[in-house]
Amino acid sequence: MIYLDNAATTRVCPEAAQAALAAMTEDFGNPSSRYAHGAAAAARLQAHRAAVAEAVGCLPEELVFTSCGTEGDNWAVRAAVEHGKRKGRHIITTAIEHAAVLEPVRALANQGYEVTWLRPDRQGHIDPKDLAAALRPDTVLVSMMLVNNELGTILPVKEAAEAIRASGSPALLHTDAVQAFLKVPFTPRDLGVDLLTISGHKVRAPKGIGALYIRKGLKLGPLLLGGGQENGLRPGTEPTAQIAALAAACRAWLDHREEYTGRISNVKNYFLESFAAALPQGVVVSPGDAPHICAVSLPGYPSEMLVRELSDRGICVSSGSACHRGRPSHVFAATGRPKGELLGTLRVSFSPESTPEEADALVSALAEIASARVSAR
Repeated sequence: MIYLDNAATTRVCPEAAQAALAAMTEDFGNPSSRYAHGAAAAARLQAHRAAVAEAVGCLPEELVFTSCGTEGDNWAVRAAVEHGKRKGRHIITTAIEHAAVLEPVRALANQGYEVTWLRPDRQGHIDPKDLAAALRPDTVLVSMMLVNNELGTILPVKEAAEAIRASGSPALLHTDAVQAFLKVPFTPRDLGVDLLTISGHKVRAPKGIGALYIRKGLKLGPLLLGGGQENGLRPGTEPTAQIAALAAACRAWLDHREEYTGRISNVKNYFLESFAAALPQGVVVSPGDAPHICAVSLPGYPSEMLVRELSDRGICVSSGSACHRGRPSHVFAATGRPKGELLGTLRVSFSPESTPEEADALVSALAEIASARVSAR
């Protein structure tokens, strides 16, 4: 199998798998238990939180573990508007956010909140001036992802923070950093955000673990009510195996960060060059600002057909976010590109394990599909 859909999920790295196994079979104590085995689990949990916080670039006490990026995004959106409910009912977000942001914002719109949707240009970039112009005295939330999960474009989150401060708006700033985490350098403080979401399975940790950064001093309501874990913000017995795996995956990536970034970027650029040379009818929809994601199109070849034919050849790519489940991508549509390009768009995303040979195999398969269809005509 040639796996080039790493924006959907990644293979768990050995370090993370080993850490999870140890936590499940040896270090299985409940961190809330009062005896020595529980106290040892609590100490390990503290160390794991510190490791993830180092990777995020924040204080350990600013991180709350979640089950996934969707949970973190939903919580951030809803908690931010609750925090600002006496200041206004206006939200700003982009038309190319992940569904984990779009859907709770749409739900709030149905409850009477006014939403400004910032639209991208044809390459998938958001103009910071549009954000600055949209800010109002009653804006309570700006939610803008850091790296788009389908185009690989980097959005102007830092500029958004500067615009909020300059305007005097009371808005909190949230960024979905799920695709940016460990691949694009940032810290929450450098970005100027109040809330930031990450997910483990995009960085070679298992599914079922993520984290929400909450700026120190920002008081938000809890996601759940219960036994008081996670400083009372997300109670429930901590998923120690997943947390241990996330910490291990973060350590492993940080140990090789420069090498990984270079390797991923080189393979992506090699693929784009090979694609352009072998398929002159093809279109690079987005080369991606981030090192690991790009989008290409074969106009006239429906993307779902391409995904199936590639799958038959043992190659995994997608027609957009895995959360679309076959529906047309709102992200690609928001760029306003011609319909023919949109219908044939594929997202290709790479990991540290991706190779030029795998890129060659994808390009060759696409060329075969295109050639066979021309012959059939």
